[in-house]
Amino acid sequence: MSSLAALPQLHSFGHPLDMAEDKVGVLRDSAEAADDAAELHRRFETDGYLYMRGYLDRDEVLAARASLTERLAAAGVLDPAHPHEDGVCKPGSGYVFKPEITDGNAAVQNLLYSGRLVDFYTRFFGEPIRHYDFTWLRAIGPGKGTNPHCDLPYMGRGTHRHMTCWLPYGDISYELGGLMVLEGSHRRMDLLENYVYRDVDSFCENKPQDAANAKAGKWSFSGTLSHNPPVIRNKFGGRWLTTEFAAGDFLTFGMFLVHASLDNRTENRLRISSDSRYQRATEPIDERWVGVKPPGHSTAGKRGRLC
Repeated sequence: MSSLAALPQLHSFGHPLDMAEDKVGVLRDSAEAADDAAELHRRFETDGYLYMRGYLDRDEVLAARASLTERLAAAGVLDPAHPHEDGVCKPGSGYVFKPEITDGNAAVQNLLYSGRLVDFYTRFFGEPIRHYDFTWLRAIGPGKGTNPHCDLPYMGRGTHRHMTCWLPYGDISYELGGLMVLEGSHRRMDLLENYVYRDVDSFCENKPQDAANAKAGKWSFSGTLSHNPPVIRNKFGGRWLTTEFAAGDFLTFGMFLVHASLDNRTENRLRISSDSRYQRATEPIDERWVGVKPPGHSTAGKRGRLC
């Protein structure tokens, strides 16, 4: 779907978006430039993202989905009255963050970390790459989507030139609620500078409450930019860009692009997606996200400082 006139009323984090043409739009598809690294770089610099419609093998993505829904069913998330592959959740499932169901999952690991996806990033970076060992797997039930944020506050201890790959496991309608990005926000360092370089796992050792939060594995700074997508759009300018995604698509972007997700307004279906990260192998990597069991945002990932 590419026509703004065809867009329904969209909602994000409980807020209806202003559907005016200068406030909401559709992602640009860059799949036709997949083999043209120079053009991909030009678009990435301009847009801050690359939407690759149908770049991946649909059957391979759906096989990975099947492996995930089987594990979600085993975890008690899915309604047993429906086929697992339908992704129908039990009432009240809400937001399900289960990265562990990608561990030892050959279908997901092969999809994300070999084949066409690795070929894409190797071609884009122009040299050997490495990926984070941690995979963010999300199953979003009916309700609010993700609020606006950038990724760097969560993973900024290595290079700042790494990229996120958001990949849907199945077709995602506007009602089910896919990702959206804020047009041109990666260039608004005047508005991002005091936010984007903060580290969610950094804490003030000389502030007792901060130190207590860190010891408990909690954050003093959540990394959220806003709880109100329409308001943050009015501040930054540009448009919220999204589309209806299909199995085989992926959306990739850098650490400075503001993004969020649409709300899941279905009755009982999960929106299943993953975030994976890729970078040049020659550049430093954030130690929180590598190894057999990456420490992530646990107490082992906290870093104290004097404030």
